[in-house]
Amino acid sequence: MTMAMLQWRKLASFGLLAVVVQFFCTADAFAPISTSRNNFLSRQALKSSLHAKKKSKNSGGGFGGGGFGSSSPSKKKAARGKSGRGDLLSTLNDDDSKKKKDKFSRTFVKSDQEQLLNDLAAKSAETVIGRAVASSPEYNSPDMDPFWQLLPSLISTKFPTASDGDLKRVAKMVEFSLGSRGLLEDDVILDRWRPHEELHAYMPGLGAAEPFLDPSQLALCQQLSENYEVITKEYEALLEQRFDRKGKDRFQSVTSMNYDSGWKTMVLFYNGHRIKDFPYNLCPVTTRIMESVPLAGRIAGFNRQQPESGIPLHSDGNNMWLTCQMGITVPPHITNDAGEDVPSAHIRVGPETRHWEEGQCLLYDTTYEHETYNAHPTEERVVLHVDFFNTLKMTKLEIDVLQYIYDMREQFMKAEGVAKVGAQVL
Repeated sequence: MTMAMLQWRKLASFGLLAVVVQFFCTADAFAPISTSRNNFLSRQALKSSLHAKKKSKNSGGGFGGGGFGSSSPSKKKAARGKSGRGDLLSTLNDDDSKKKKDKFSRTFVKSDQEQLLNDLAAKSAETVIGRAVASSPEYNSPDMDPFWQLLPSLISTKFPTASDGDLKRVAKMVEFSLGSRGLLEDDVILDRWRPHEELHAYMPGLGAAEPFLDPSQLALCQQLSENYEVITKEYEALLEQRFDRKGKDRFQSVTSMNYDSGWKTMVLFYNGHRIKDFPYNLCPVTTRIMESVPLAGRIAGFNRQQPESGIPLHSDGNNMWLTCQMGITVPPHITNDAGEDVPSAHIRVGPETRHWEEGQCLLYDTTYEHETYNAHPTEERVVLHVDFFNTLKMTKLEIDVLQYIYDMREQFMKAEGVAKVGAQVL
């Protein structure tokens, strides 16, 4: 059996087959591998195997409810295999146990689908992403995560015009994610303020970094400041409806560190996409501005820091992201032990300390160690927090590919049942 089919079987065992099949069955997934009639027929054959799923919502199959590849399907559902997921799974798993009336159709689907996968895998293996994946010591072994094994094919089909030169830095990021820590550059390793051992996602070649950046470089920061009053009113409207329809507070401590440190977030975006059933109608301007940049990170939204609390020293371990925070509600100055009037809330990034101001943005790199504190005894500090891909250093294509990789990775994690709010995707 070919490696391509072995990967399909492994995906099925993890419950991931639906994710990949759904991708390959979309129209834009079939980038031109060749112009041969066989390649065209392969696409038609795969689509035909899903024809009944599109045709009937009540067939008990498809990629929806009941769980794809259920271990104990009912007899009623099993009888509907021809129009449901069971037939497709049997085909992709090379299962001859089911006899169909049209023997030619069954054989054709299996052989041509396998040929399509083999052709695609062979072509994508020659790309810079394919070579990056092949550099892993676990390549083609049962221990390798099937997500990475399939990544070259997924990227080749999603971005068919991208050249190896366009994706060179993306490929290095893939290599790093697969364990090539030797790709860390000296400016990272030698910087005492950047704990390089905590980097879990790294793209070489982005050039020199600095703790704080000039926010005037980005239209995002300008737009946020110009719309401060509107955004503040939208935040207040969200506060009035902070509980969802199930009575759950929309402000959540998404990590134990945040919970212990008095920091809670009203999440507007998770891993770059919207939250189901969130009342975006209450914050249209905030939403529009945030979606004007390629959102990244685990969460983006309004952060509240309770009085006399702070986030302890840490780093976020991803050099492809920048963070922007605009002050929404900043507590007044306090008097320190020396009798001086000083700002009550601060953030230290690397060796530099800054203070929030209402309507003003701070732009910083979280690969540097950083910590926050709100020293005011009674008033909280609120900021609008936005993580986004580094548009100052990365190309649009690189960002598009990285967003796609993160999205697919999240889908795989969901299929495996390990994804949750605050989970690290890469």
